[in-house]
Amino acid sequence: MIRDLSETLKAILQDPSVPSEVATADVVFDRPADPFTPSKTTIDLFLYDIRENTELRSNEQIVERRGSQSITHPAPLRLSCSYLVTAWPVGGAELALQEHRLLSDILVVFGQYPMIPPQFLQGSLIGQDPPLPMVALHPDALKNLSEFWTSLGNKLRASLTLTVTISVPIYADVPGFLVTTRTAAVAPSQTAPPETMVEVGGRVLDMSAQGVANAIVDILDMGLRETSDTDGRFSFLQVPTGSHTLRAAAMGYQIKSQSLVVPGRPEDYEITLAPLP
Repeated sequence: MIRDLSETLKAILQDPSVPSEVATADVVFDRPADPFTPSKTTIDLFLYDIRENTELRSNEQIVERRGSQSITHPAPLRLSCSYLVTAWPVGGAELALQEHRLLSDILVVFGQYPMIPPQFLQGSLIGQDPPLPMVALHPDALKNLSEFWTSLGNKLRASLTLTVTISVPIYADVPGFLVTTRTAAVAPSQTAPPETMVEVGGRVLDMSAQGVANAIVDILDMGLRETSDTDGRFSFLQVPTGSHTLRAAAMGYQIKSQSLVVPGRPEDYEITLAPLP
């Protein structure tokens, strides 16, 4: 995943819309230790720090519905990856000024994106949500540049810092079942026997197991009626336990009735409609 981030940054620098001197430069991820003498004008993105971003940490889980099952996705680790960006021009009469121009163009390229646009994302980062925040010249970046370059075994050189935060799923997904019934016992008085009421949730499906929206769903013997949502799901808040008759009707489909026992299994609350002949 970190490699995919590096490839993403490379894709941003090589986009046709960036200044030609940036787009035509080689992009490497080498440690700029002495000697570092590229044979062609080069932009070096050296990954020097990886740490958890505690400010963006989240404990919120995402529950995905798959038929009668639920998949719980634990919150991912938010990881901040920091790069040292240096420019290494080759050829030309004024290499120092060429280096300054390259760094300015690189800063403009990265600085225009507070979030990495989806079209640049590579590999496992494609479709990642939330978007990836990117900060050029991070205020908490390298504090002592001279010591840093000494540790690399090279002389002090002009550089930029770039920090991108990605989401890393480190916990396994948890499969389960959607709650389709909820039971409550109600006693009208202290001497009367309690009446058990059940909240029922189900789904109207077509023959290909896709949800049917705006279907009219009735529990006939109770006079209860609901309408399915865009995913074909419906719910009744208070249904007495026992046997009932469930009916569903939708535009373009044959009306269907089936028996319903409350409480029941998750699949008992699904009703499949056939198309009109």
